[in-house]
Amino acid sequence: MLDHDVIIIGAGFAGLYQLYRLRQAGFDARVIEAGDDVGGTWYWNRYPGARCDIESVEYSYSFDPELEQEWDWSERYAAQPEILAYAQHVAQRYDLRKDITFSTRVEKLDWDEDATRWTVTTDDGQSRTAAHVIAATGCLSKPSRPRFEGIDDFAGLVYWTSNWPHEGVDLAGKKVAVIGTGSSGLQTITAIAPIVGELTVFQRTPSFAVPAHNGPNERLARVRPHYQAYREASRMTRLGFQCDDGTGFLAETDPAEAAAELSRRWDIGGLCYNSGFRDILTDANANEVAAEYVRSRIREKVEDPELAEKLSPRTYPIASKRMCVDTGYFEVYNQDNVSLVDINEEPIHRITSTGIVAGGIERECDVIIMATGFDAMTGALGAMEIRNGDRTLRQKWAHGPRTYLGLMSEGFPNLFTITGPQSPSVLSNMMTSIEYHVDWITGALKHLREQGLNRMEAALDAEDNWVNTTNDAADLTLMPQAASWYMGANIPGKQRVFMPFTGGVGTYKQICDGIAVAHYHGFELS
Repeated sequence: MLDHDVIIIGAGFAGLYQLYRLRQAGFDARVIEAGDDVGGTWYWNRYPGARCDIESVEYSYSFDPELEQEWDWSERYAAQPEILAYAQHVAQRYDLRKDITFSTRVEKLDWDEDATRWTVTTDDGQSRTAAHVIAATGCLSKPSRPRFEGIDDFAGLVYWTSNWPHEGVDLAGKKVAVIGTGSSGLQTITAIAPIVGELTVFQRTPSFAVPAHNGPNERLARVRPHYQAYREASRMTRLGFQCDDGTGFLAETDPAEAAAELSRRWDIGGLCYNSGFRDILTDANANEVAAEYVRSRIREKVEDPELAEKLSPRTYPIASKRMCVDTGYFEVYNQDNVSLVDINEEPIHRITSTGIVAGGIERECDVIIMATGFDAMTGALGAMEIRNGDRTLRQKWAHGPRTYLGLMSEGFPNLFTITGPQSPSVLSNMMTSIEYHVDWITGALKHLREQGLNRMEAALDAEDNWVNTTNDAADLTLMPQAASWYMGANIPGKQRVFMPFTGGVGTYKQICDGIAVAHYHGFELS
């Protein structure tokens, strides 16, 4: 049986950096990755138009100044091929692949209390042991695959944005249906609309989307001379990237001034739109002002007023679901070959051999694209059987995740999660949060080694307090009001609990830094 100090699950950006740091610290670490190369999210998600919604200047590693200076991002918002190439470059530059086992999926983790080790079983039938396991499994890596009646009867082709063929798909001139209008759906629709013959979009809930104003990455040259200081500042922001956060309250601002500030941010583009005022996510009236501004811009873009209204979100507060950053999404609905089906008015009944029946009408298509999202934050962990005696993590989290700091869960010693639930994770620049968690976990493992200790576990009272803190922080905002994937609402039967920590990246860093300084207060070390 193969034996290691640490086994890391996943070779995305989290797993690659964790391997780099542990190797630097002198640990024997092995990464196990389901795909046949590095990249994680950006390895699997190769659908047309796939692009990051964080600017390239910040969606990149900060651990090596030389890497920062040598990699040239071509666009303000990098597309999937460039991000994947970056991950591959990092793996090559630091010779990381030699410690990665590819095309192998972890199925089971078993804790042995007497040996103080995990046994990790993979789908190739092999078992490995390690003192510590680090789940770098990603927040959006377990696809949601809803079953539609008749899907097996469809004579055309079905593709999932979450597992797009690596060789690409020729959609030119085809009749295409897209189910889903979250971020993946928006990007796919925007990219394929100009080339397909007909495009039918099946929408359940419209998305708030702000323009990317994408283009050449002019910001990179301005940031590079002081990149390290820039990163330090980003680590103390609310979102893990710099936004020029406003300090005033929209509710107390003159309407004309508020409109001018929203317009200014719209013209800049990107996810900083919501950062102009402090109360957009806490005051329903302020939120509605910001939401209505976006709806007014949708009405400007979409020529058909009835269609513009269907594309305008009204059932949830703005930013309570993941905001989208678009590159011309709303404008595609002005094309004669694009149509929208609101499945609230015309529910999907079944799929036939030739198309999709919704509202009693069959829309014929050659290709169906499923942009149905992910079982977010807990899905990848729940897909594995993680066991300590009679307890499984899946059972413990049946009514929602329970963690201390999003890093560990009581009852499962020596098991760490990078950007786990109840950490800022998906409410932040993932690269900032990944690097912080990796550095924190590495520091904890070094501390154990230096102190001659071999076991670390979250204390139950500390976990209970953190779960309550996370819930209370979320309840101070409007975010739990949306049926979002933050709540697990997109997965039938999943308990609705707001999973990320809403207190912000900078606040979270201060908390976790303090806990480490206080000899890992709230963790039991032995």
